[in-house]
Amino acid sequence: MSTSFDDKKPIFIQIKEVIEDQIINNRLKNHDQIPSTNQLVQFYKINHITVSKGIDLLVEEEIIYKKRGVGMFVMEGAKEKLLLQRRNAFAEDFVLPMLKEAEKLKLSDAAIVKIIEEAKGSEKE
Repeated sequence: MSTSFDDKKPIFIQIKEVIEDQIINNRLKNHDQIPSTNQLVQFYKINHITVSKGIDLLVEEEIIYKKRGVGMFVMEGAKEKLLLQRRNAFAEDFVLPMLKEAEKLKLSDAAIVKIIEEAKGSEKE
């Protein structure tokens, strides 16, 4: 876990995303206990309310669940739910704007695919 935060988005959202990433990357699996609010507060050296806001969002989205007196745990099917959410956000935030721009530039589907393949190839080098 990194202890630095991006100034471009609220810290509680970044805490939420760290836990989501751990679920997506299989570091946390179905019914695994997540770090406690106190552990996150101590690790990140941030306010308890900030951590709680991120955790509460995950509970509201049914990604984690509370066991009273025990802690917070990963909900069954959380990874699949998160992957679907992220794929939809990816399409909305990146693919659709790219396609609109490609249309303005009169790029064919083949040209778009070629650009993507070239970009992936240069990233590997």
